[in-house]
Amino acid sequence: MRAAVVERAGEPPRVVDRAVPLTGDGELRVTVTAVPITPLDLLCASGTSYFGLPAFPYVPGVQGVGRLADGTPVWFPTDAGMKPGDGSMAEQAVVPAAAVARLPADVDHRLVAALGLSAVAAWHALTDRGGLAAGEQVLVLGAGGVVGQAAIQIAKLHGARRVVAAARSVAARERAHRAGADVVVAVHPRDDVTALARRFGDAAGGPVDLVLDPVFGLPGAAALRTLGVGGRLVNLGSAAADTAPLDSATLRSRSLRVLGYTNAELSPERTARTISEIARHAAAGRLTVAYEHLPLEAATDAWHRQATGDVPGRIVLTAGFGRAAPGRAAGMIATELLDRVFVGEERLSSDEIHRRMVALDPPADVLIAFDHLPEGEYSVDEVAEIIGTEEPI
Repeated sequence: MRAAVVERAGEPPRVVDRAVPLTGDGELRVTVTAVPITPLDLLCASGTSYFGLPAFPYVPGVQGVGRLADGTPVWFPTDAGMKPGDGSMAEQAVVPAAAVARLPADVDHRLVAALGLSAVAAWHALTDRGGLAAGEQVLVLGAGGVVGQAAIQIAKLHGARRVVAAARSVAARERAHRAGADVVVAVHPRDDVTALARRFGDAAGGPVDLVLDPVFGLPGAAALRTLGVGGRLVNLGSAAADTAPLDSATLRSRSLRVLGYTNAELSPERTARTISEIARHAAAGRLTVAYEHLPLEAATDAWHRQATGDVPGRIVLTAGFGRAAPGRAAGMIATELLDRVFVGEERLSSDEIHRRMVALDPPADVLIAFDHLPEGEYSVDEVAEIIGTEEPI
């Protein structure tokens, strides 16, 4: 199988041929369809995380989306980079059965991969740790990132009266707007705590009940000052700084709570249940984030771009298509659509096949199967064999 492999600390992965992994007791084999490149992947591969040096060489990828042998779509986590063993950036992966989350049949695998554990963090930081109640006002920092975009929508799903968002760049603020923020505040490099707190307060128009903070530092300190009596700030990251200039008077005068959150406190079963819930909202169009998808073969360049921030969102690698069959439902849809693509034609070029398929607006997991059709000219039967539809043409 093809897999992205990290051979040395600090180096991007190379895509190579690697042996198909064997399953053990309590494990399932997953044919991978979509894998996000996350900050945790980059950190683990750098060799500088508190997990220590990974056991090189290894396949990175701490989460992924794919299909079981019977076609069931699933999300799955791995310990890649944290413990010895391979992760999700390959055409196949072997994972503990208890950790797998079943997904709706019609959900976009790439979107679920982009949401993944970032959306899980936003979900539990808001609801469990932050105790979000219907009718409350929420301030989301780092709102252009995946956690931030997800948090805006999750807050609304749980009845937030109003969501104020904050982000640095113009592009990040636009992503926050698209995610549904009621108002978006610009954060500038030369801001001081007092000035930024004033802008946050003006945008909120009244006390904030809950701050979702993946950045900490100066923005976190400014956000704290917007909280009303009994307000909560939940921190789940330090993108701006590892420390923040919090002042005792603000904390004590309003009986504020500053709380930490990590996904590590969740059991695999609870994480899987939350992913399944997130995927249901995604399938219904209620939850989305900005992402870019690229084929697994582009992993080296994609890794570099994600590491340098040269990307408008999360990069998702797509794998497993052209070598593995889509699920039964997707296969049946692909079969029906191929008849319409080839109507009146014996052979078509790969470009024309893809153009006609896009025009038919099929489900995402059907369309992805055609994204990597090798360049050339094909008959309908040849295409059916390559993409692996489960019904005869």
